[in-house]
Amino acid sequence: MRLIGKNGPGAKSAATTEADTEGWAESSENHPGALPAQRTGGLTERRPGGYGPDSLVHVSASQFAAAIGPYGAATEDEEGEEGRGRAGFDSASFETALAAREQAALEARHRQAADDGDPEAASRLGTLLLRRGDLEDAESYLRSAAAAGLRAAANNLGVLLHQQGHRSEAAQWWRQAAVAGSAPAAHALGLQLRDQGEEEAAEYWLHFAADHGHPLGAYALGDLMEHRRDVRAERWFKVSADAGHREAAYRLARMREAAGDKETAETWYRTAAARSHARAALRLGVLLEERSRVDHALLDEAARWYRQSAQNGEPRAACALGFLLRDSGDLTAAAEWWQEAAEAGDGNAANALGALHASRGEAAEAERWYRSALDAGDQNGAFNLGLLCAGAGRDQQAEQWYRRAAYAGHREACNALAVVLLQRGDESGAEPWFSKAAEAGSVDGAFNLGVLHAGRGDHRQAQEWYARAAAEGHGEAALQLAVVQEQRGNLAGALERYRQAAAGGSAEGAFRLASVLDRRGDADAEAEHWYAVAADAGHRRAQVRMGVRAADRGALEIAESWYRRAAGAGSRSAAFNLGLLLARQDCEAEAMLWYTRAADAGHGRAALRLALLALRRGEPVQAENWCRRAADYGPAEVAERAGRLLGALHAELSA
Repeated sequence: MRLIGKNGPGAKSAATTEADTEGWAESSENHPGALPAQRTGGLTERRPGGYGPDSLVHVSASQFAAAIGPYGAATEDEEGEEGRGRAGFDSASFETALAAREQAALEARHRQAADDGDPEAASRLGTLLLRRGDLEDAESYLRSAAAAGLRAAANNLGVLLHQQGHRSEAAQWWRQAAVAGSAPAAHALGLQLRDQGEEEAAEYWLHFAADHGHPLGAYALGDLMEHRRDVRAERWFKVSADAGHREAAYRLARMREAAGDKETAETWYRTAAARSHARAALRLGVLLEERSRVDHALLDEAARWYRQSAQNGEPRAACALGFLLRDSGDLTAAAEWWQEAAEAGDGNAANALGALHASRGEAAEAERWYRSALDAGDQNGAFNLGLLCAGAGRDQQAEQWYRRAAYAGHREACNALAVVLLQRGDESGAEPWFSKAAEAGSVDGAFNLGVLHAGRGDHRQAQEWYARAAAEGHGEAALQLAVVQEQRGNLAGALERYRQAAAGGSAEGAFRLASVLDRRGDADAEAEHWYAVAADAGHRRAQVRMGVRAADRGALEIAESWYRRAAGAGSRSAAFNLGLLLARQDCEAEAMLWYTRAADAGHGRAALRLALLALRRGEPVQAENWCRRAADYGPAEVAERAGRLLGALHAELSA
């Protein structure tokens, strides 16, 4: 077994090797303001063949006692214990005990040499004791070595004093070590000066550390410069990232992303994420998910990085992974990740869980998660609670939740609260909330404000708010603008707005666009496209129009399908046309049913057709009733024909 040390073959010269001390227990990547782990340097050239290891095993005194005991003198009872190896001992315990024994022997040699006046041994012993947490014992050895001019001892003495709260004296020793060329000491001194507000001096020492190849110094220098909005920050983050500093790689990626250079940002996110940086893996997943709109295969890679980030403790990644799984149809796995994120305090995930339970009709569970989101500081929770209460008919509670979210600045809650107030007749109370919603960027709020002004006859203000909402893609707002343009005779302007309305999801906008194109007669294919878009969205008049166009082409089955859809949704024109189609196919009994449905809904032609059929069957009284209804329903042409038919009936009945 190789002994831990550097006195054997192949050992490096003490003059070229610096001992490590953990110094600060926390990494500066997680706590940028804390002092990082220190690497010591010597103030004087060391003697070849010095004392101590290249790397020291970190074992506390209690661990050492526990470990060395069984190895010292095993008893018969110990040799018979369970879990020991084939030779009568536990191999893992043996290795631990041997390492502890070797370290104890090493420490004894250091202590003997230090007590004999060897400053190098005193420095190494002080470092070993410092790493073990024996600060009181370490201090005397480090002080004697530092006084002898060893810069490693001066640096580590600064670490010890800083841990004890003696910041001023720590800075003095760090300065002494830094002046002697210690990059770690310069880094530590720079951080302390920065924390004291002495940024100019801090920059000098951090620059010194960075120039001497200290990656933490380069990172801290970049951090300081970024705080000052100094463009040189990127350079130092890159120096540190190239040396393996994952937080520097992440910060560099953020800077490149903010500058719009997503390709370079992705490279650095990937570098940091490969070193298990949770936030970098999250951002890498986000960028890959964005690019997956073009290359769908990237979704799998995005999911992998989200999963890695989530497993490293980033709840936002768990939430994002949940949404990816939901979109792929795996709601069970999505819910598991959302729950993990929600339990870690992610309000967005809690809202997603609430929405999932609400969609299943599990109102109690939905409410629990929405409240959890609210407790996490996500005001969407209050808004969603309002929606949940409104859906359950608990209007008063809904208003209270909307109001809470609205006062917290939730724009859609402002709009919802205004709608509630307007429905209650409180127009003066609704207007300020519509305005607040619109000013915060709610397109629905802007549209509703336009409706409010239009209702008052203030058409100029209404048009302004409609235009604002339409600019953000609100289809119904664009429709209102288009109707005004068409009324003014501006057909080109109307077409532009109708296109905008159709693109924004307005079925009425798509239908009117198709109608204008149809009347113009030079874009039949495009007209049919927009009729189909509107019809597929459930627009009944568009469905009737699709049926008429199909019938004109002789596609009677397609026509019948469209008529049935529209008639089933309550279109009297579709019911009448379906009756005509069925009658031509010798299905007069069913045709009569659809004529009757259309006539009962006020369709004059259907009533007139029923009157004629009644006459054909020799039912003059029924015919007279349908004629009267046809005359009442109109239009004028139908009323005139119904009137003539009534006159003929009267003449025949009185003859």
